[in-house]
Amino acid sequence: MEIISMDLRTFDTLMERVRRIEERAGLLLEKQADIGMKKWLDSQDVCELLGISKRTLQSYREKGLIACSYIRHKAFYRPEDVERMLESSYHPQK
Repeated sequence: MEIISMDLRTFDTLMERVRRIEERAGLLLEKQADIGMKKWLDSQDVCELLGISKRTLQSYREKGLIACSYIRHKAFYRPEDVERMLESSYHPQK
């Protein structure tokens, strides 16, 4: 192991830069959370979660049972919309 020494002024300058980087990283994380960039699911993800085919998922979309957004003809789903669909179709055994 090699020991590196530096004067106090250089060390303080370095530590101040590290603090600023940490603050900026924190602000970026807050901005990302504010934008609401939660994980979106694509059709394959939803099909795997629900155990259904892509055609069944398309049928759910057409019937308005599940909400989605399109980007370049590809459907994306919010996890909370998938949960909402599941909750609305839940029928407990009697």
